[in-house]
Amino acid sequence: MKRLHVHVAVDDLDRSVAFYSSLFAATPGVLKPDYAKWMLDDPRVNFAISARGGKADVEHLGIQVEDQAELAEVYGRIAKADAPVVEEGSTTCCYAKSEKSWVTDPQGVVWETFLTHGASTVYGTSATIDALTSTSACGCAS
Repeated sequence: MKRLHVHVAVDDLDRSVAFYSSLFAATPGVLKPDYAKWMLDDPRVNFAISARGGKADVEHLGIQVEDQAELAEVYGRIAKADAPVVEEGSTTCCYAKSEKSWVTDPQGVVWETFLTHGASTVYGTSATIDALTSTSACGCAS
């Protein structure tokens, strides 16, 4: 089953963790000095926040899949969209190892589609998200 992904850039991580923990009635499953992530089942969402010096705002949205078949299905859908697809492939970002692609909707909202393979001890980098959003959410130099 797929899961909606929302990544929000925040100014104050501690205050935001307290707010979202109350809102979701759950503590984050991943908590780092610059990042927090909740994997919620109700609603089914991967909700992440980061304080990495970018503008506080919705950073990007996405669809997280559980296996290669779902990834191929969603890749097929975005390939049919009337927008260029940026295939990033294997990468480390947001303390996770993933395979991902990116597309920007007609309003300029950036969407990622990804399959996570495991955890990482580092936040990682993604020149792709930096180029698409100019916010450095995944830790790259602007």
